[in-house]
Amino acid sequence: MTRVRFAPSPTGMFHVGGARSALFNWAIAEQSGGTFVLRIEDTDAARNRPEWTEGIISALAWIGISGDSPHFEGPYFQSAYEQQHRDAAAKLLKEGKAYHCTCTRDDVKARTGSEHQGYDGYCRDRGLTEGAVRFRTPDEGVTVVEDQVRGRVEFPNSAMEDFVIVRGDGSPLFILANVVDDMEMRISHVVRAEEHLSNTPKQQLLWEALGHEPPIWAHVPVIVNEKRQKLSKRRDKVALESYRDEGYLAEAMVNYLMLLGWGPGDDREIMPWSEMMPLFRLEDVNQAPAFFDEKKLRAFNGEYIRALPREVFIARCEPWLDPSWDRSVFERVADLVQTRVAVLSEVTANVDFLFLDEPVFDQASWDKAMKQGAAEILAGYAERLETVDWNPESLKTALEEVGLAHGLKLGKAQAPVRVAITGRTVGLPLFESIEVLGRERSLARVRAALAKLG
Repeated sequence: MTRVRFAPSPTGMFHVGGARSALFNWAIAEQSGGTFVLRIEDTDAARNRPEWTEGIISALAWIGISGDSPHFEGPYFQSAYEQQHRDAAAKLLKEGKAYHCTCTRDDVKARTGSEHQGYDGYCRDRGLTEGAVRFRTPDEGVTVVEDQVRGRVEFPNSAMEDFVIVRGDGSPLFILANVVDDMEMRISHVVRAEEHLSNTPKQQLLWEALGHEPPIWAHVPVIVNEKRQKLSKRRDKVALESYRDEGYLAEAMVNYLMLLGWGPGDDREIMPWSEMMPLFRLEDVNQAPAFFDEKKLRAFNGEYIRALPREVFIARCEPWLDPSWDRSVFERVADLVQTRVAVLSEVTANVDFLFLDEPVFDQASWDKAMKQGAAEILAGYAERLETVDWNPESLKTALEEVGLAHGLKLGKAQAPVRVAITGRTVGLPLFESIEVLGRERSLARVRAALAKLG
């Protein structure tokens, strides 16, 4: 049976690259009727924090990977398998496939004359019974990794030093723990980022030395920014939680992440998970770096927002609406909002003017709109607002007439009115906004802006 795994470390926010790898694994598990194993690699006690673990589980659930599915198993914790890691090291020692070593870096440097020289095998045949444990790498030949994405990759054994698998204090290193965990959990496919490819020949040697057939390997391309630099937590916006909290839809994020290094084979890009998942094949994943284009993600999200049923959109907006705001008022403008926002966090700024006693003025918008002639437009429109029929078409006609009287087309005439009403130069359609705001409040805002102009 197909068993894939996702094995993050709880040392920070959940990286979008990790989310992409998780989705590739999830697609394999679902389409094959197999199992997705979540394993938290929590052995770095100095950096691990429980909230990061909860963050990983929460973020995965947001993109649809959770225990609600029969294909999900876990979470398991690497720290719970330490005895199995130690037993594996003991087996390798007993069979002569590993040995104890007491050499320090300074020792190696003193013997080789270079701090860049790999380990020289000094302790290989000394028969020590204490110290770190090194795996005895074959002296000759090559280790061949058959990778579903990279193809056949050969690693000369002579280029691999005898690598450490257990520290001097007896604690197993990640490279051994990772292999033993995969064996214990019967993992059939290891699908992960290409940065792990360099570890793969060592891990494959460990699989074979411990008497197991290695899994199917697949190393997916690195994700880069617009400068073609690998996405960095220090430099780029990479936390999946940040996008979730900004109001990106999970279904849009899933769609976009799946296309980072893979495509369905046609010109379509906007596709629900139910259509993408059956089409996914590791053999179709590209080797080239995948560009994380936030502008494109934003465009994807806008399309998904516009495709939501009206009631679903209103429900999705709830976290961005103040509890004191009248929901019936929001529902009157929901259709207008839905066509204009690319992320749900933009909802607030589009509608807050309807609920506040006075709009929040954006100074740049005020300076741009309240130029010479603005006072005349505001005064004329305030007069018309007192008696005009209260519907968008009549409100528009009234402002057009005021503008013409001062030699201005509607586009110019409505700028000071929009800022007076909403506080900003961009937002919902002006005349529909005025209608919902009401005659009394609209008049008060136009007059207040006029007074502010002096």
